[in-house]
Amino acid sequence: MNPDQVLSIFTDTGALLEGHFLLTSGLHSNQYFQCAKVLQYPDHCESVCRVIADHFRTHRVDVVVAPAMGGIVVAQEVGRQLGVRTIFAERKEGVMQIRRGFAIAAGERVLVCEDVVTTGGSVQEVINLVLERRGVLAGVACIVDRSGGTVRFDRAPEALVSVLRMNAVTYKPDACPLCAQGIPVVKPGSRGNA
Repeated sequence: MNPDQVLSIFTDTGALLEGHFLLTSGLHSNQYFQCAKVLQYPDHCESVCRVIADHFRTHRVDVVVAPAMGGIVVAQEVGRQLGVRTIFAERKEGVMQIRRGFAIAAGERVLVCEDVVTTGGSVQEVINLVLERRGVLAGVACIVDRSGGTVRFDRAPEALVSVLRMNAVTYKPDACPLCAQGIPVVKPGSRGNA
């Protein structure tokens, strides 16, 4: 699956939004990738996640973990294709935690999966949880890398693996031209309005 095919899926499903958005990172952007609109279709979910699973098929992976909410479906499908268990981390009182009886055993090789990465903050929090439990980071992957390949993670054995890499435009809130134009900001996604 090449980047044009992936972008076509996002466009066809209405998952690539244009406007003025507040991202989870706190940055503003004129584009938003609503991966849930792609992942709602099992065929698209399977084919997009196959790119990640195929990359890690020759690695030893014992468990796939995702930050909630966006990465859960990605991790579940990648885990299914690799034939390994899948868990997720979630925020409680603003702190990323592994809950619900999930565990990472010392020495387990863990793949961290996310839907969209801009600054990588949530992914790094999950990596920290893996390392605190003495798990071994097998890799980090996402569907959309909005950083254009610039985001890096502590202790990752290789660069972020992504299905689609974009140089998405982002702005700090105090320097956002969309705010200066008076265009209302929207916070989509799991911690927002849509």
